[in-house]
Amino acid sequence: MSGHSKWNSIKHKKAATDAKRGKIFTKIIKEITVAARMGGGDPDGNPRLRTAIDAAKSANMPKSNMENAIKKGTGELPGVIYEEMTYEGYGPGGVALLIEAMTDNKNRTVAEIRYILDKHGGNLGETGCVNWMFDFVGLIRVPKGNISEEDIFEKALETGADDVQDGDDCWEVFTSVTDIHTIKDELEAAGVAVESAERWAAPQNTIKVKGKDAAKLVKIMTKLEDHDDIQNVYANFDIDDEELEAIHAEM
Repeated sequence: MSGHSKWNSIKHKKAATDAKRGKIFTKIIKEITVAARMGGGDPDGNPRLRTAIDAAKSANMPKSNMENAIKKGTGELPGVIYEEMTYEGYGPGGVALLIEAMTDNKNRTVAEIRYILDKHGGNLGETGCVNWMFDFVGLIRVPKGNISEEDIFEKALETGADDVQDGDDCWEVFTSVTDIHTIKDELEAAGVAVESAERWAAPQNTIKVKGKDAAKLVKIMTKLEDHDDIQNVYANFDIDDEELEAIHAEM
């Protein structure tokens, strides 16, 4: 499994910062609402809702916010109806972009995504143009400070995980999408501290980007991630750490 990409680590670190500012609440509330609408308000019988609630807890979202979002999804409270959309396109250097959104206005959202891409050397593509370049998997992050590489490999494989990779500041345990919570629970039962567990689109291969292409791509990814309607952005690129630091210093 290729799995790891540079944006995987960037997004993880950025999410922690956004959570501290409360910025991530809007996106999580949308996900809870849609998950409850589609699969019901009981997280024990709705894996997608459970994943969203776990993300809300990690972001220190008040319990009342979660409960209200669930009730809006199940129709117990009035609320906006969000529609799930997936957009596909390309960034500088031919990097594939897979963009998942939740919106109450498709025309507004697609226009704003197109503007971001066009401004920084990317473009929207046809449905299906890049989806095949990614494999949807479960991704469980385990902080490195609490467990050695040998131990996480042993425990992950014992639970039935597919692979373990080095994700910079954490170990990345890959599973099938359907086994995310089963393996997460088994890891925690074995004394492994789990930081997060989510569905992830793992790139089959990555493209190395440098110079102006790298700078433009980081701007695209950052602006897309900051957009309130966009839930997830997946990309198949890699950038050298030193160059990435230089790009962030100039932004």
